[in-house]
Amino acid sequence: MRYVAGQPVERIFPPGAMLHVGQALPPGEPLPAEDTLKVLVWNIFKQQRAEWLSVLQNFGKDAHLVLLQEAQTTPELIDFATSNYLAADQVPAFVLPQHPSGVMTLASAHPVYCCPLREREPLLRLAKSALVTAYPLPTKQMLMVVNIHAVNFSLGIDVYSKQLGPIGEQIIHHTGPVIMAGDFNAWSRQRINALYQFAREMGLDEVMFTDDHRRKAFGRPLDFIFYRGMEVKAASVLVTRASDHNPLLVEFHPNRTAIL
Repeated sequence: MRYVAGQPVERIFPPGAMLHVGQALPPGEPLPAEDTLKVLVWNIFKQQRAEWLSVLQNFGKDAHLVLLQEAQTTPELIDFATSNYLAADQVPAFVLPQHPSGVMTLASAHPVYCCPLREREPLLRLAKSALVTAYPLPTKQMLMVVNIHAVNFSLGIDVYSKQLGPIGEQIIHHTGPVIMAGDFNAWSRQRINALYQFAREMGLDEVMFTDDHRRKAFGRPLDFIFYRGMEVKAASVLVTRASDHNPLLVEFHPNRTAIL
């Protein structure tokens, strides 16, 4: 579902083919990121805690991309998104009594490609969602952005790996820079090994945090940012009580030619 200020909510259907085949809209205005591409990644916990809006207002409004997980389409969030960003795209994972919840990507440019993905939790039968979008950069390259909330309650890693599969199909055929980020629920050794193996296969590097205050489960972080074809200028974790996860803030230098 796409939310744009002054326009009715639009339902976006999966493309008939992947981005590299040419299933993209004509390029519009690029992300305004000549020197720095600012990205905020945050599981917002369905806006159940106080201060979530102030965190977004203080740290999100200056970002070029905001990747939210467990974003519930409340009027307050939609108003923030459409007031500060050109487009907000959400993949509803499941419908709560009032508002759908799922991953949502806010961007200061219109996406030229948008592919929603879902995977059902095998035990709870609830769905987790992911969203692949693409945006033109000032460098004339196309940036692929993957926003993911990984399945949580599953035995083994079959379903976990299954969810990563279609994302890998998108990334491996893309020739430009890539950002893949979100709540990966990598709380077991099996899961984090599968995630790191996937990143290696895709040629993705991990953003490292000096003061690592990411939410952990069983001693392992749940939220990650992976990237390709860019340089990290700064990375930090914001400590807050506004969610059960802490937001990740990263500044990329987008002007380096992607090396694949």
